[in-house]
Amino acid sequence: MSAVPSSAEITGLLRRWSRGDREALEQLLPVVYQELRRMAGRHLRRERAGHTLEPTALVHEVYLRLIDQREASWQNRAQFYGVAAQLMRRILVDHARARQADKRGGTATVLSLDEIGEPPGPRAVADVLAIDDALDRLARRDADQARIVELRFFAGLTVEEVARLLERSERTIKREWRMARAWLFRDLTQTE
Repeated sequence: MSAVPSSAEITGLLRRWSRGDREALEQLLPVVYQELRRMAGRHLRRERAGHTLEPTALVHEVYLRLIDQREASWQNRAQFYGVAAQLMRRILVDHARARQADKRGGTATVLSLDEIGEPPGPRAVADVLAIDDALDRLARRDADQARIVELRFFAGLTVEEVARLLERSERTIKREWRMARAWLFRDLTQTE
């Protein structure tokens, strides 16, 4: 296997791990750990200053939850990173809820959908809990758009990375991303 495994090699390792091959897991962990760390770092850079959750802590929590997925039947790299993005979202939402509960009415974690790319337009700022709720509503309307938002926003992936993971064109991802952002902006501003 090459120094940096290809997508096909990662898929092979995931499938071997699903069948209980511990050696595959040992080969896979350093590769996915670095990718998860990069995802967490990109996401947490968009959060408010002084956020109490550090990238390493977020990655370790995601990592532990992924390793605990004993019943998972990993099909490919896209599915794995999709699950990682969902776990990252859950951890960030849980962290925001705990922080809000600690402060009883304190300020929530502020995030901005505009900070992660085009297109320019009205600034949609909302707390992580409101975005989580809106994303649930979007998923009921369009699961593909919700998955793209989750990968872009919570996992911090670029349009190119999402297109590769979902095996779709960058043009399609950009179009779906724009439509999802517009829908979320409308939803978030209507619920304020």
